[in-house]
Amino acid sequence: MTEESKQILDSATAKMQKAIDHLQEALLAVRAGKASQNLLNGIMVDYYGNPTPVSQVASVNIPDAKTVLIQPWEKNMIAPIEKAIINANIGMTPSNNGEHIRLTVPPLTEERRKELVKQIKTDAETARVSLRNARRDAVEAFKKAQKDGLPEDVAKDGETEAQKLTDKFSKKVDEVIAEKEKEIMTV
Repeated sequence: MTEESKQILDSATAKMQKAIDHLQEALLAVRAGKASQNLLNGIMVDYYGNPTPVSQVASVNIPDAKTVLIQPWEKNMIAPIEKAIINANIGMTPSNNGEHIRLTVPPLTEERRKELVKQIKTDAETARVSLRNARRDAVEAFKKAQKDGLPEDVAKDGETEAQKLTDKFSKKVDEVIAEKEKEIMTV
């Protein structure tokens, strides 16, 4: 394998890995009926005029599988954190006792579980599209390199390797989605 082929395949591998990483990050935000610190990702609280993530103004703990406990570092932050959680519309109502905020994760209905499975399958399809785009870019790079003097058999071998990479990463997408689907559908 030539140096040029290796660079093309390394680039494709990096793009495909990025697609998998993005998928896994998207799946972290999907609530599967269990408490998780990731539930608060993306929720910004007004901290002295600046939008700041909740995790930077309070400690977030998971005392049990159905509870998220948020303990602000400053007592005057309880109301803004509560307001930010309500405005984020994450399907939970915060309750506070003057010291900390408690979020109780409601159990998922069968209908909601099916909606979540549809959502993660959409995320998986987006990841697969990214994988196919990375493969297409690699194949085009091999064809261009062939026009620029790369031997035809080396270019064809490179295209075959790009397809093998796509198959490998597609299988990984299937595994990640199957695991998350099982987690969501488990009552």
